[in-house]
Amino acid sequence: MPVYEWKGFNSKGKKASGVIDADSPRDARAKCKRQSMLVTDLSEIRSGKKKRTAIVAGGKTARIENKQIAKFKKRFEAARGRKEGGVRSKGRTDEVATFTRQLATLTKAGIPITEALRAIIEQTETKRLNILYRDVRERISQGTPTADALAAHPDYFDSLNVSMVRAGEASGHLDSVLLKMSDFMSEQSRVRNKVQAAMMYPVVMLFVGLGVIGLLIGFVVPKITLMLESQGSKLPLPTQILQGASDFLVGYWWVLIILFIFCALGFNLIYSSDKGRLKVDTTVLRLPVFGDLLKKQAIARFAQTFATLMASGVPVVRCLEVNRTVLGNRLMENTIDDVRKKIIEGADIAGPIKESGVFPPLLGYMIAVGEQSGELDSMMQQIGDSYQDEVEIATQKLTALIEPILILVLAVMVGFIIMAILWPVLQMTSNF
Repeated sequence: MPVYEWKGFNSKGKKASGVIDADSPRDARAKCKRQSMLVTDLSEIRSGKKKRTAIVAGGKTARIENKQIAKFKKRFEAARGRKEGGVRSKGRTDEVATFTRQLATLTKAGIPITEALRAIIEQTETKRLNILYRDVRERISQGTPTADALAAHPDYFDSLNVSMVRAGEASGHLDSVLLKMSDFMSEQSRVRNKVQAAMMYPVVMLFVGLGVIGLLIGFVVPKITLMLESQGSKLPLPTQILQGASDFLVGYWWVLIILFIFCALGFNLIYSSDKGRLKVDTTVLRLPVFGDLLKKQAIARFAQTFATLMASGVPVVRCLEVNRTVLGNRLMENTIDDVRKKIIEGADIAGPIKESGVFPPLLGYMIAVGEQSGELDSMMQQIGDSYQDEVEIATQKLTALIEPILILVLAVMVGFIIMAILWPVLQMTSNF
């Protein structure tokens, strides 16, 4: 059934718009009319094309044009990023988690999936989500498997979601898989929010401190140094250094902006290439504290994703293939890809993991125990939970380390400014 986007007025004469599915434009207008809506513009949205129909006096219609609408397609493709290993935004992860939980609850109650989608659509207020869910329901109604219908929107449903749904359809336990997928994404979102909240205070403190220092150097210091120079006294070295920094900041602030832009563009140019990204990601993992935190975070995500996929019935090779896209580090992605290739050649999982030198040896031994006991999925879940706890502890340690360092650095900078200002003032008063 086609999907139409309409614009017009409601019964109170206010502008209104929405999305509706109907067999034809006439049927769509009739449905809107029954809801006391006056339609002035009607557009069919289907397969990336928009067939627009204008409403003229007397209710007559005229087909105006058939054209590709880049705006509509960008709604679904803007966040795709197509960069392998990209991370879906937090807001969309939460939306997908909510959608899968609702769909799991309805399908588990025995409601057909198309009717479940209809119920979700009716209570969805966000326009872009309404359009997306209608397109998914339309594809499923035409006989497309649910996994393929979701795969048509990779910016919302990534390879992890699609693989789990495909396995759920094959096993006949789609509702359980959807519920498991929702729990997994909710837990990932909870941990991410906790880490972000822990890092928020140091970041805010840094920006506020730098802002205060910038205001002092850019506006307060020039006035004070001008007053001191008018007295004819020679400025001490700290005051001269501060005056030079103030003059540079006031007169050449645009140089700093240009330098920042060039550095950002240069980094983006390097990171966009495979070799450059591999080198940067390898260097990041070798950083003293931050690198260890990122490695533990990637391992926790790898183990939990692997366990969730295996418990859903996804084959091991496919689990590793999907896991390659959730690590967020090119060195670890390449390592997982090598492990997958060796498994295809007949090796086990633990051996290549131990030999990689990227993952901790303990991870390889625990995977070996899971393989031997036949409970690899539960073992991977334990590994993921263990490393997730370590991530939270490491984050607390990192913030506990950053906060005093920031306070010390900002205190030294502010103290230097105060000393540079008060020193000549004290010299002047001592001369009287």
